[in-house]
Amino acid sequence: MSREEKYKVFLALHARPGAFVIPNPWNAGTARILTALGFEALATTSAGYAFDAGRLDSSAGLTRDGVLENAMAIADATHLPVSADLEDGFGRSPESCAETIGLASDVGLAGGSIEDATGDAGAPIYEFDLAVARVSAAAAVARTRHFVLTARAENFLHGRPDLGDTIRRLQAFEQAGADVLYAPGLPSLDAIRTVCASVTKPVNVVMGLKGATYSVGELAAAGVRRISVGGAFARAALGAFVRAALEVRDHGTFGFAAEAIPYAEVRTYMDPSKR
Repeated sequence: MSREEKYKVFLALHARPGAFVIPNPWNAGTARILTALGFEALATTSAGYAFDAGRLDSSAGLTRDGVLENAMAIADATHLPVSADLEDGFGRSPESCAETIGLASDVGLAGGSIEDATGDAGAPIYEFDLAVARVSAAAAVARTRHFVLTARAENFLHGRPDLGDTIRRLQAFEQAGADVLYAPGLPSLDAIRTVCASVTKPVNVVMGLKGATYSVGELAAAGVRRISVGGAFARAALGAFVRAALEVRDHGTFGFAAEAIPYAEVRTYMDPSKR
């Protein structure tokens, strides 16, 4: 399937009734497993990539080249549309965001997200006008590249639990040309429902963060169109890894192997003839 065809498939997923789940692999192997399990699209995770690379999940710890290399490996491992976590566009300026979208398209991605978080603890969120200008510049390139742009309002992840400002930003991002809107960390199903009712573009919600979780059915009823898991699958895998290592270290036993995925099953996911 060509990148253009993947783009069309990805758009269609957002347009149909209900909500779809877009899980987040962190490397080529996990992308192949999720593809084999029947998901319809995939999204990268900066956290999962950072864990895999032994780095901090931050703009200081991750480079644009590294993130795009990881995203390309994931896109090359699947026939599904892949959307990338493109952090803050890897630069303050609108021009940096536009350039990042072009590069993401070049490596085969069907979509990607730009967030309004700065990476600066002292001023964690870009001021409103600049945040909108950044999305507008990214959207201008996305339209020419046939690329699904997700715009993220990050208030709730950075100590700014202001639903009104979050909605104001999402509405402005919609007007600026974003195809999908996303406010990670919304505190309740009521807040999610309010956000979805306040915009006309599809809304992405992340599950797997600390706190309350909701079913696909509950989120769809609230108006959500797309559900991601961020770094939660990567953390779940690392949790099993740490528990196994601690069992061996502290007890000298190997009971973890009873829960491990069989080697033969892993081979079926990785075998190119099965794809």
